[in-house]
Parts: sequence; structure tokens; C-alpha cells
Amino acid sequence: MNVTPSAQLRLLGPFRLERGRQSIELCRNGQRLLALLSLRESVPRTVLAGTLWPEVTEEHARGSLRTTLWKLPRGELPLVRCRGDVLMVAPSLRVDIHVLTRTALGVMAGCVPQPDRRPPLGLLTGEDLLPGWDEDWVLLERERLRQLRLHALDSLAETLIEQGRTALAMEVAWAGIRAEPLRESAHRVVVSVHLTEGNAGEALCHYAMFRTLLNEELGVEPSFRFTRLLAERLPPRVAAGHHV
Repeated sequence: MNVTPSAQLRLLGPFRLERGRQSIELCRNGQRLLALLSLRESVPRTVLAGTLWPEVTEEHARGSLRTTLWKLPRGELPLVRCRGDVLMVAPSLRVDIHVLTRTALGVMAGCVPQPDRRPPLGLLTGEDLLPGWDEDWVLLERERLRQLRLHALDSLAETLIEQGRTALAMEVAWAGIRAEPLRESAHRVVVSVHLTEGNAGEALCHYAMFRTLLNEELGVEPSFRFTRLLAERLPPRVAAGHHV
């Protein structure tokens, strides 16, 4: 008995739609339609048409939507399902951003790998959503996913410190810094790891580096939470000597 493989949609990086090992080619509007439906749980036809074709009349937009739906591949496992006037991707369509979202939310809820397993760093630091697409709804979702990843990295790094896996916590923290160099929470993790390992000098050097960067780029000082981290975990003489 032949089993039809489910389709996979990849939106992290260039758009790719695959069934098994075969790539499925879609027209540009078909790509946009599947991408938008995948980024939102369900979308009324009017909203979908207006978002994808905002510069034409409602009647023209709905006509373009009908044409695009008609051009989608048909088979045993459809890509889109309809419930009344609402459209959504079919449950059989596996979408990479759904995996990313579940993983990131799970990390922030405390569901992290056991100490004998590596954390999902690759997924949390992968490619951006549809690079090169510049439509407003893509830009909005790209920033949402970026923030989701950054918060998940922060949570993961802090949990790894609690587990005593300081080397991995440092790697995760630096992944966050590479994504957003001015993100204080990631720099706090780096300093916290140094302090946990007893490397007071490296903790102070990193704090000073970040303080200089913050002053040069934004003209502000690190938060009280950051300075208190050092003040609470270093001897008063050492902290005072470095103007913490």
C-alpha cells in the first residue's frame, strides 16, 4: 500500500515547498498565500485578499484570491482547507515556523532538554523568515519571530546555568548577542556565567565592554539590575574599584 508523503513548507530561509524529496513549484501568489496562512492560524477570505492585494479593489482582490487557490496543487493531501469563509493550511502540511514556535514557547515555559541532551540551539539561531520579502505583513512576522527567538535564548541560557551547564549557557548567550549586540539580557548571562565559574576578572571586563558599547551607541548606562548582579556577587572593594 502506497502512502502519500505529507508536504513540508519551509519559511525560514528561502520559500520551499516539498513533498517527500520532491520540490513543489508554486507561482509567486501561491507562495504568498501559503506563507500568510501558515503565519496565522486562520484567515477570513476578505482579510486574506485585502492583505495580499492591498492596492486593488475588494472585488479584484477576491478574484485574485480565487485564481490563486485554483492554481494550488491538488491531490490526496490538499495544502489549504476551508471552513465556511475562513481559510487555513491543512493539518497535513508541516511548517517549520510552527516547530520553531512550539520549541521557543516550550523553552520559555521551562520545557528544556535533560542534561544529557543538547539544547535546540540550531533551531533558535537559524535563518530569518523569508529573507528578501519586504511586504508589511512579512516584516511584522519576521520581527515577532526574532523577538520570540531572543527571549527563548535568554530563558534557555538561564536554565542551563541553573543546571550547571555553564559552557552551553555561554554559547547560547553569545548566540543572542550575535543576533542583537545591544541586548542587555544576553550580556547579563555572559557575566553571570563568568561569576558562576569564579572568573571575576572576565565578568568585570565584559561588563565594562558592554557599558562602553551602550554609552557609545545609545548614550545610556546598563540597568540597575545589571549593576546589582555584580555588586551582589563581588566583594564591595572590587565592585567599587570598577565603578559598578
